[in-house]
Amino acid sequence: MSLNTKKYVLIFSLFVFGHVVQAQLNKIDFQEFTLDNGLDVILYQDKSTPIVAVSVMYHVGSKNENPERTGFAHFFEHLLFEGSDNIERGQYDKYVESSGGTLNANTTMDRTYYFEILPSNQLEMGLWLESERMMHAKVENVGIETQRQVVKEERRMRIDNRPYGTFLEQIVKRAYKDHPYRWPVIGSMEHLDAAVESDYKNFYKDFYVPNNAILSIAGDIDYDQAKAWIQKYFGNIPMKKTPIFRPNIVESPLNGEVRDTVYDNVQLPGIFMGYRIPAGGTKDYYAVYMLSNLLSNGESSRLYKALVDEKQLAVNVGNFSMDTEDPGISIAYAICAVGADIMDVENAVTAEIDKVKTEPLSDDEFQKLRNQIENDFVSSNSRVAGIAESLANYKMYYGDANLINTELERYLAVTKEDIMSAAQKYFARDNRVVMHYLPKPVTP
Repeated sequence: MSLNTKKYVLIFSLFVFGHVVQAQLNKIDFQEFTLDNGLDVILYQDKSTPIVAVSVMYHVGSKNENPERTGFAHFFEHLLFEGSDNIERGQYDKYVESSGGTLNANTTMDRTYYFEILPSNQLEMGLWLESERMMHAKVENVGIETQRQVVKEERRMRIDNRPYGTFLEQIVKRAYKDHPYRWPVIGSMEHLDAAVESDYKNFYKDFYVPNNAILSIAGDIDYDQAKAWIQKYFGNIPMKKTPIFRPNIVESPLNGEVRDTVYDNVQLPGIFMGYRIPAGGTKDYYAVYMLSNLLSNGESSRLYKALVDEKQLAVNVGNFSMDTEDPGISIAYAICAVGADIMDVENAVTAEIDKVKTEPLSDDEFQKLRNQIENDFVSSNSRVAGIAESLANYKMYYGDANLINTELERYLAVTKEDIMSAAQKYFARDNRVVMHYLPKPVTP
């Protein structure tokens, strides 16, 4: 989550005591219930514009996969647009687009999310489409073969042929030895090629069930009508009676810095540091997240000012923390300026992190950081699409959809001392993976 701080500093300076008050003014009133088959439903009514977001979040990500069949969660993100018993292949998108709507999906280590943004008079169609995906999706060889090629091309474009594109998978496979976060969300092309139709059918039966999903709807809806349609389209989908697989692996401490070098199709060397951090929703995670914003949120951030503006060692720097269900990773990175020595860049990044461990934040810097966090939190819930996803996230990860109204208080409860403590505890040299990306040697 990032923003341009310059645009908002003046506005927020007018509201010295406005943080929690602003959150309360934007309180989101919603309804939630659970169908007999275990499907959690969350409804939020907003009649300001005639649109509605229809979404389903499944509690399955790359960490739920068989280590010999990685990439399935992401693969299904593609496969389940192929059609269903009642929707011809290639027609799923057309239903939405011909109605003036849009649709998409995304996958993380922890969950898979599908959504449509529709004119509100098309709510019933959106519910029908998602019920077809849950109950009657076409999981068959013709679609599997098509999507294999799509996913391979996606990997080539986004990872293999993109400068520094492999940095995340290079870091996680060194940061984790046992936990399934050790493989990338896109998975292994070899695993997808080796899988047969029955592997895909079993994955669908295991995870695409109502008691492993959250239906979240936000926008111009009538509550009673929406509930009636939800019961009509989802109420008769059978629940899964056997337990749904949830990995419970606790990764051992890293116990020492891990270093490696990758030779890539890049022109400028790059440095990537992955620090092991706590799971999202924990007290320490909020401090780590604020630390990440302190280091890299905009051109006034510490890393940018030090490495780009002052020392001119880098052309691009940053830090981001992964909000994951189990303990995750925070990644600091820098792309070296022309002629800069990569060790000088690494040492400069480390020096900025070390400053946080020993030098307290000033009151002004801390207040600016809090302003950034609040603005980002409020902005993320400024549209019905964001609200639908946030409600589902909070329900799935923490069992409490009302965190959409209260989580900001957790960020604002973080003190300057908490940030310093998080830097000392998690941003330590013996708790990180350091990857150097260097240009491939030129060959005749």
